[in-house]
Amino acid sequence: MSWKTIHLPALVAGRPVETGDKLEVRYPWDGSLTGTVAMAGREHLESAIQAALDPANVPLDRYSRHKVLRKAAALLAERRAEFAALITRESGLAAREADYETGRSSDVLEFAAMETLRDDGQVFSCDVSPQGKPRKIITTRSPLALVGAITPFNHPLNQVAHKLAPAIAAGSPVILKPSDKTPLTAIRFAQLLYEAGLPGWMLSVLLGPLDQVVTPLVADPRVELLSFTGSVAIGKTISATAGYKKLCLELGGNSPLIVLDDADVELAARLAAEGSFRNSGQRCTAVKRILVQRGILERFTARFTEVAATYAAGDPEDPETRVGTVIDEAAARVLEQRVRDAEAAGAKVLLGGGRRGALMEPTVLAGVPRDAGIVACESFGPLAPIIPVDDLDDAISYYNSGSFGLSSGIVTNDLELALRACKELKCGTTNVNEVPGYRIESSPFGGIKDSGLGIKEGVIEAIKFMSHVKTFSLPW
Repeated sequence: MSWKTIHLPALVAGRPVETGDKLEVRYPWDGSLTGTVAMAGREHLESAIQAALDPANVPLDRYSRHKVLRKAAALLAERRAEFAALITRESGLAAREADYETGRSSDVLEFAAMETLRDDGQVFSCDVSPQGKPRKIITTRSPLALVGAITPFNHPLNQVAHKLAPAIAAGSPVILKPSDKTPLTAIRFAQLLYEAGLPGWMLSVLLGPLDQVVTPLVADPRVELLSFTGSVAIGKTISATAGYKKLCLELGGNSPLIVLDDADVELAARLAAEGSFRNSGQRCTAVKRILVQRGILERFTARFTEVAATYAAGDPEDPETRVGTVIDEAAARVLEQRVRDAEAAGAKVLLGGGRRGALMEPTVLAGVPRDAGIVACESFGPLAPIIPVDDLDDAISYYNSGSFGLSSGIVTNDLELALRACKELKCGTTNVNEVPGYRIESSPFGGIKDSGLGIKEGVIEAIKFMSHVKTFSLPW
């Protein structure tokens, strides 16, 4: 497929801004130039902040925000192929994955549009106790003055939509700093939102040096909320830098898929493959460890390896490819080394294990030690380490001993064991007979421990977090 290199500006309150410094974005598959972006400086950040806080701004009412989101959803649906192609060229994700991501992002916009029209107030009667009075307390919500959002590379469109759509629904202006590795999709999406009627002052998109754009954005007291999705190390740095403001940190994961003896082997094998290899394994909720009870271990391993072999890896633009590259060759080298280290520790590679540039083959490993780096750390790629467990207690104890707490999945037909897993696994989400990452775009999402502060994303929870609650009372 031919590709014409594109150049995109910085966006300051809806205005395109050109600068002398350019950021190059390259296609992970072959290193060719996908596009360039104008880099911003401290003065552009200040202009964006001032524009967002300008008292002359006329806030959008609920219906106007609803119309912007619905129009954006319609425009995105019309340009789905264009956005999918750009996602693939930026990130190396397989074309089918990029297409799927555009569909998810449309859902985000539609759900946010619906929530914009929902009445978010409550009424509390005060004469419900001996200490009460015959009054009514009423709640209302008001938008935050300014939201800062920082997004990662692994979902170049959907992660951006999950920051921007709830903010628009809440009426809160945003300054977005997308990943330096995948900024083109974010800027195109912002331009689409302007086209849908979003006032320029409500959104700026800036990339620039850490000391000129990122750190000042995080630390500025005029930013009332900093929403970040990315690595644990950066998330903790943000927490230490941000000061007195709301923080939503969606960080790493090391999600298990627990397969018990009574599991449907066919279902378990399919879920393990989808969970491990979709999106090139670059999802915080991807299956990072497959914990299999010993009674089913041999049968599961054989069938899973057969299913995994059907996940063809190669040119991301080929419609037959199921697993594209990871984000760059450096990331692939880390994954390759973790496979080699696991082999040295006694694991056996049953499938894959090879690397070509930024392409890491879908890899199945058996007999992986529990303390091997491939499972002790978050391995952000298409690796599927299998670890034997004695029973559910063993699986829960092993998972809970780690530092992450984002998501998990369990495959079983025993309702009692499924409910025990849901209650006892220390993580934000547990899915029964489904991959750890399953959700819809409006449901609550987030983790605990090193996976986040427990603040939930998902459209409904994000809208709440991007607004203030105010109460007033009346004597009637």
